[in-house]
Amino acid sequence: MAADDAIKDHAAERRLFVVRTLVIGTVLGVMVATLVARVAYLQVYRHAYYETRSQDNRMRVQVIPPVRGLIYDRDGVVLADNLPAYRLEIVAEQVEDLDATLDRLGEVVEIREADRQRFRDRLSKTPDFRGVPIRMNLSQREVARFEVNRGAFPGVEIRAGLTRHYPLGRVAAHLVGYVGGITAEDLNHVDNTRYRGSNHIGKSGVEYSFESRLHGYPGSRVVETNASGRALRELEMNRPTAGENLYLTVDARLQSAAYEALGDHDGAVVAMSPETGGLLAMVSKPSYEPDLFVDGISHDDYRQLTSDPHMPLYNRAMQGRYPPGSTIKPVMALAGLETNAVPATKKVWCPGYITLPGSERRYRDWKRTGHGWVDMREAIYRSSDVYFYKLALKLGIDNLHRYGAMFGLGSPTGIDLPRESSGIMPSREWKRGARSLPWYPGETLNTVIGQGFMTATPLQLAQMTSLIAERGAGYQPHVLRGWKAPSDESFQSAPPRPLEPIELKDRDHWQVVIDGMVDVVSAPRGTAHHYVGQNLDYSIAGKSGTSQVAGLAQNEAAPDIEDVERRFRDHALFIAFAPVEDPEIAVAVVVEHGGGGSSVAGPIARQVIDAYRADQPMLQASTETPQ
Repeated sequence: MAADDAIKDHAAERRLFVVRTLVIGTVLGVMVATLVARVAYLQVYRHAYYETRSQDNRMRVQVIPPVRGLIYDRDGVVLADNLPAYRLEIVAEQVEDLDATLDRLGEVVEIREADRQRFRDRLSKTPDFRGVPIRMNLSQREVARFEVNRGAFPGVEIRAGLTRHYPLGRVAAHLVGYVGGITAEDLNHVDNTRYRGSNHIGKSGVEYSFESRLHGYPGSRVVETNASGRALRELEMNRPTAGENLYLTVDARLQSAAYEALGDHDGAVVAMSPETGGLLAMVSKPSYEPDLFVDGISHDDYRQLTSDPHMPLYNRAMQGRYPPGSTIKPVMALAGLETNAVPATKKVWCPGYITLPGSERRYRDWKRTGHGWVDMREAIYRSSDVYFYKLALKLGIDNLHRYGAMFGLGSPTGIDLPRESSGIMPSREWKRGARSLPWYPGETLNTVIGQGFMTATPLQLAQMTSLIAERGAGYQPHVLRGWKAPSDESFQSAPPRPLEPIELKDRDHWQVVIDGMVDVVSAPRGTAHHYVGQNLDYSIAGKSGTSQVAGLAQNEAAPDIEDVERRFRDHALFIAFAPVEDPEIAVAVVVEHGGGGSSVAGPIARQVIDAYRADQPMLQASTETPQ
């Protein structure tokens, strides 16, 4: 024993035992401390989160999107409606593998690449616990197919809702516009809280301009669910606020009549009330089906629209810039009278052309043999170019620009619709800024007959016609007549905005010009008498216009229209208002490459005015407040 005791180091063993005990105690202490800290973290700091998660196992908060307001014409005809539809939604936090889920979903319902892209755009802006739509407007067959396989898709649900529908289709597409899926770019420009649960936003036309009125405010509800996520009962409801219903100044019957009147031509028709500035119809042709865009247009359909050489997506009525041709001669005549450049009764010789001093170039009349001796009234209804050439030399470009601008040429009208073009009312300053060149006298001659640099939209021509009809008084063109809020069924009017009146030195000058426009239609030698003035039981004041697309050589005779390739044919224009004594409608028509203004555009204007007058009893009744 003494030998064993001599071998053992009891002090070392005790130290080793103490060290081991301390290590084990420290490890156990750290583990206990970690456990306590974790419990404290879960029970104190993350209490609210896990309480919510536990509640979510049986209760869910669902966003209720607002019902979009409807759009009506002046008589209560629906222009934009909401129809029942089903959409497929995914709650990201409930899906383990999103890409795999999308791939498997594509085997049950059709999911295009555009659907995926739109879904990911929305997903990046939406909390994970909220549903994001992947497909809209499912068919009944697709709904049934998904319901059979519902168990294989946790976090994916079908929800009933509404989708936008446009009863007039392509007839009013450029006017009413359309809604489309909300993109990431859209979300950067709107209040995201207001668009929770919403899938659509206005993209063009009335839908875009009045998005803030049409789109309401979302609500929410708390529902109790079972283990599979099915709703058992509703625990709480905060109802959404629907969007406002809009009433337009437009008449659906006249809109359809104008669309039909254009026939197979490309072009535009704008009809408006001279008394109020309200648009009665606005047609651009060719057009497109707005329903295609509501739930996401396919690549093939969109490619077909954008590659079409006739450009159906282009709103010619507001964006098309055309040389107005002789339709501006009434304004130029007023400029001549107001500046005392020429008396109304003075006869001017029209031999069929004019030359500038020091130049041999001939500025020709549309009628190569000339019109003979004509005064201002005759120059308007026979459309003598030479008369207005000579008038332009006395007026100068400064006066032409000033009076054109007074009638809204060269500036946007300010209509309550998006993406309006301004056109060009040329001036010395404009050319110096745009071309860095001085103004030349020959350009003044082109301007007075609505050619050269000058361009105008059909909407601007309709406003110009309205101002002539009302002898300088008028209102800003507009389409909104009023609205009804969902919380208050009373009709709220949108008062028109008056334009600054055009005050002439002598109000008799209005009558001179209007008499010339009446003779365009009614006088035997008027340019539109044969095409517009037959069998009239009311009075029309009009003016034809033909704007060149391709020029002719100095001594080249104008070829027959049938011998000219269509894209090189002249544009046909016509402006008119009626009845002359108490104007109720002003119309501007542009037919691209149509040829003669009187023979092609004139009859279209006549059809539109006839359609308006045929609906007069109904239109008179429509001035009452919508009920």
